Amino acid sequence: DTALRPIKSCSCFVPQNNPELLSGKYAPETSTEPRPCALGCCLLAALFCCVFPGCRGNITVAVMLPDNHHKYPWALPRVFPAILMAHEDLHGKHGLLLGRYINILNYSTEDPAAGSCAESRAQVVAVDAKLYIRPDAFFGPGCVYPLASVGRFASHWKLPLITAGGPAYGFDKREEYRTIVRSGPSTTKLGDFANVLHTHFNWTSRAVVIFHDLRQDDRPHYFLSEGIYLNLKEEMNITVEARPYEDDYKYDKDLITFMKDRGRIVYICGPLETFLNIMKLFQSEIQDPENYAIFYLDVFAESLTDRKPWQSPDSDWANPIQVFKSVFVITYRPPDNPEYKDFQRRLHARAQRDFGVHLEPSLMDYIAGSFYDGFVLYAKALEETLAEGGAQNDGINITMRTQNRRFWGVTGLVHTDHKNARDIDVNLWAMTDQETGEYGLVAYYNGTTKEIIWSQTEKIHWPSGGPPLDNPPCVFSTDDPSCNDGMTTLSHPPHHPQPIASLCEIVPLFFVRLSLLISPPGFLSFCRKLKLEKELAGMLWRIRWEDLQFESPNKYHKRAGSRLTLSQRGSSYGSLITAHGKYQLFAKTGYFKGNLVAIKHVNKKRIELTRQVLLELKHMRDVQFNHLTRFIGACIDPPNICIVTEYCPRGSLQDILENESINLDWMFRYSLINDIVKGMNYLHNSYIGCHGNLKSSNCVVDSRFVLKITDYGLASFRSSCENDDSHALYAKKLWTAPELLIYDRHPPQGTQKGDVYSFGIILQEIALRNGPFYVEGMDLSPKEIVQKVRNGQKPYFRPTTDNRCHSEELTILMEGCWAEDPAERPDFGHIKIYMAKLNKEGSTSILNNLLSRMEQYANNLENLVEERTQAYLEEKRKAENLLYQILPHSVAEQLKRGETVQAEAFDSVTIYFSDIVGFTSMSAESTPLQVVTLLNDLYTCFDAIIDNFDVYKVETIGDAYMVVSGLPVRNGKLHAREIAGMSLALLEQVKTFKIRHRPNDQLRLRIGIHTGPVCAGVVGLKMPRYCLFGDTVNTASRMESNGEALKIHVSSATKEVLDEFGYFDLQLRGDVEMKVRTVFPRHNVLASWGED
Repeated sequence: DTALRPIKSCSCFVPQNNPELLSGKYAPETSTEPRPCALGCCLLAALFCCVFPGCRGNITVAVMLPDNHHKYPWALPRVFPAILMAHEDLHGKHGLLLGRYINILNYSTEDPAAGSCAESRAQVVAVDAKLYIRPDAFFGPGCVYPLASVGRFASHWKLPLITAGGPAYGFDKREEYRTIVRSGPSTTKLGDFANVLHTHFNWTSRAVVIFHDLRQDDRPHYFLSEGIYLNLKEEMNITVEARPYEDDYKYDKDLITFMKDRGRIVYICGPLETFLNIMKLFQSEIQDPENYAIFYLDVFAESLTDRKPWQSPDSDWANPIQVFKSVFVITYRPPDNPEYKDFQRRLHARAQRDFGVHLEPSLMDYIAGSFYDGFVLYAKALEETLAEGGAQNDGINITMRTQNRRFWGVTGLVHTDHKNARDIDVNLWAMTDQETGEYGLVAYYNGTTKEIIWSQTEKIHWPSGGPPLDNPPCVFSTDDPSCNDGMTTLSHPPHHPQPIASLCEIVPLFFVRLSLLISPPGFLSFCRKLKLEKELAGMLWRIRWEDLQFESPNKYHKRAGSRLTLSQRGSSYGSLITAHGKYQLFAKTGYFKGNLVAIKHVNKKRIELTRQVLLELKHMRDVQFNHLTRFIGACIDPPNICIVTEYCPRGSLQDILENESINLDWMFRYSLINDIVKGMNYLHNSYIGCHGNLKSSNCVVDSRFVLKITDYGLASFRSSCENDDSHALYAKKLWTAPELLIYDRHPPQGTQKGDVYSFGIILQEIALRNGPFYVEGMDLSPKEIVQKVRNGQKPYFRPTTDNRCHSEELTILMEGCWAEDPAERPDFGHIKIYMAKLNKEGSTSILNNLLSRMEQYANNLENLVEERTQAYLEEKRKAENLLYQILPHSVAEQLKRGETVQAEAFDSVTIYFSDIVGFTSMSAESTPLQVVTLLNDLYTCFDAIIDNFDVYKVETIGDAYMVVSGLPVRNGKLHAREIAGMSLALLEQVKTFKIRHRPNDQLRLRIGIHTGPVCAGVVGLKMPRYCLFGDTVNTASRMESNGEALKIHVSSATKEVLDEFGYFDLQLRGDVEMKVRTVFPRHNVLASWGED
């Protein structure tokens, strides 16, 4: 049975534009099904091309893919129409391989016995194709294991293999898979996104990866998780713990424990149904879900059909929205270019026509589109190879030409790296509507630039107010530095004074004496110049890198284990950002001479201290104005070149405007606007002259709610704007005036009229609070906005104004500020006068204005305190529930009241011990995971039974199970009855208990019971335990160890108490000598016929 069995009785597809090659064998346009042909037809096509010279330019391509289009996005019914479409577009649309024809033969790698991704089937298909068809290239397979085998064959045969499937990390090994070209997503690129994400949130210590793995078929979730696991572990040096799971719900509790013990940043990859089961258990078992960030890998967005991935058919799940506030969904980013929409329409029509398959639009179409682009990429490389005299089957040469390639395809920008892997874009979704639970796109990752672009409209609402810590202090290790006191020693290199200062003092003395002989005005002028030169030479602005501290000086005086503030950890975020989960990178912080300062690093290798630079630094230090941040100094020690300025803890204006929890009335808004106008008016009339980079993120608010302008001056320190095509670059240009946009790298010092334009954009931000350059009814990217503004075509493209939200006078001011002609824009002197007329109430009193600001802030704080109080009460309830699970209820109540739990003696209690006979040998024959699973199943069953009796579970150690009745609440003599009844119930249940990995074995439980006095109390501070002491405990243990399997052994003391009830059947076993103080006659409890 040859491997070249045609799919569906063999569909042998031949190029539509060459029907004479195989006359009558190609399905015409009117046909709804591909016409079948036998294997001989395909072989005849190959022989025809080899014998006749007219076919010498033909190229043969073998397509190898599975049939199952429901499960795999790279199945034949989805992908083969895309390859045919690419071939049909090759000559006319792309102008490639003119005069050459490509014979496309398709084969199924699916085997009825081995499954859709049959590795053995793919190997046979590839070998037979090589022997009989001699293809010039392979397309597919898409499944990982078949691709690995065929990929090694193709590398050995030196034939190119192009695929948009096979996302596994291992295909990066070019020495093993040197002719594979991956035109689709790969798990390595997904791992690159995880690296950038962890860097952004400063998650550099720990992570957890959990994946669904049945170890059959192609293990898609395992390979999808592989890139994140390896990238974080190897490139980021993060401790990553991985754990597989199966479809058994009983394992889910182990997963929750694994997450709880190993990390707070969790990646889960698996079917939606199992993921929802995990999250339901997560909600019930985890007491602090706000301290977790869970990322669900759903690359084809199957959970986001209604934007509500938490929707579950399980009606018992009370409030899934609450736990999903910490859940993010990661998907591939669908192309948004018009060519892709047209491609989808053609693909679905072709699949219906050729395969009779109806396809719904989904992200799986992205894989088909990637095969289309892979075919075009192959054609480009092949044409270049042939043009230089190479062979059409020279896979080494062809695949070298596909490396580091960049072109626009139907799926957007196609960019391959040196390993022939394509860069991919990724979407990050989060719950943006806290009431309905609807998810929104909060960010996307640009795989080409390797940066995350955060949404300006959809924001992450962290349950705890900010991103959780990946390694909370004192949780995973007591050796954490934040748990201990420590001292940091800073080395101070000797400071070498500059000789120029003394030179400037000595040399001008001659001129000073000479000026005395000339005139007093000349003398005064010379003194001023002398003073200037002395200040320039003194470099009072200079700060050594060693003088900057990045941990609070007060840290060392605090008790170990105290929680550090964000500023003490050297956080990059202001207070408003950390409190509400915003991501505007406002300022790096540190300490200079004990004061908290803002530190801005400069992307320059070195600073030349020319006279112009010294003058800039001198004038910056001279600026002292209430609405400009104070320049403290600069560090010019390579590579730590930075600018140090006053730190404003309330964050930036952009943070405040985007924080919906802060209510801004118009008096407050006018006050902020006036602060900007005052600061810019002063700046324009100073030596500095203009700002050059005015935007809302460069307007910061200090602790007194005074707005100050920052990032001004020092043009020589600024790097010119990068000349790239990144989203972030265009986002920075939204405030830039059109006359400056015409420059690829506009002057960093800017212009005064350009500052006025930027101020107009900020006015619109403050008025509408919809982000910078909001245009109603249009969803434009920053690049599109910048291009429209730069074009300068009438009507000029500007943001939306709305007189319903603000006054008409403010609209007039905005439109005047962003006028196309710079000469028509007002200066800040006129704007200051205009604002005084516009806001007469706000200019009455500075004190009243400040009090009004503080009053509004106090109202916001009241709401925040109320929210935090509710959160505290919820956490208190969770903590109490946890305490009740660790200790008896009455003991826990004593501890809650702050009372000391005294040890207490009990005259009579009954103690139960049990273990499993043969557990040691069973453990030796089982894996550790199987042993843990067995004990978990058994004790879960036991725990459910003992809830029906008045007993207290003391502890479990290995296979030993200890229960007591009669304490801490005394129950007379009922303790013996309760334990005996419980023992009978457990024994009955264990007879029907099934061991998962040994279903034919009978579990043999051995039980021992004894009644007597004990002493009980709470022992220990760390993981406290309610422990029992006394001979009764030892005797009960000996009763169990000297007993027999599947029997309940009781002492004579217990029998005497049970006899008083009159409904227990006991059988005398005889005297047995044990390692205790006496000899005990023992009995077996056979049954109970009295009470339930």
